[in-house]
Amino acid sequence: MPIPAKMNSLPLMIDDIVCPAIPDDERLWVPQVENVWFRPLLLNRVNGEWVNLLRVRRSGVLSRHRHPAPVHGFVLKGSWRYLEHDWIAREGMYVFEPPGETHTLVVDEDVDEMITLFHVCGALVYYDEQDQPMGHDDVHTKIDMCTRHFAECGLGEEFVEQFIR
Repeated sequence: MPIPAKMNSLPLMIDDIVCPAIPDDERLWVPQVENVWFRPLLLNRVNGEWVNLLRVRRSGVLSRHRHPAPVHGFVLKGSWRYLEHDWIAREGMYVFEPPGETHTLVVDEDVDEMITLFHVCGALVYYDEQDQPMGHDDVHTKIDMCTRHFAECGLGEEFVEQFIR
């Protein structure tokens, strides 16, 4: 029979996060753009990273963007693709996005719902059709979006604190 460790945790160690990934409560999905939501799992201000579920219902597009650092994805439901590639990320597939690539995430019309777990290191820099920067998302903008949404939907702006490390 396994025996639990007898050592104490290290001093000042941060708390674990253990929560249902796909929640029953729709209020936990933060609207991003039309037909696109994210569900925060980890918002790490120290490393400038975040882990979330991205959900797209019906067809949808996440604007053209570039990552200055790596991104890891795991498709839980549905499928999606990048306009700039010939592959399709399908349920059960892992995707590694190298730093520096610019791409446009698309969920096709025949997909009712897509949910992918993304671990984003750094930021997303959004680009217009002339490839000019037009905005960004990072862990701080994600925290702001969550704070506003949770306040508006009745969970309270402090609700986001459980995801922040």
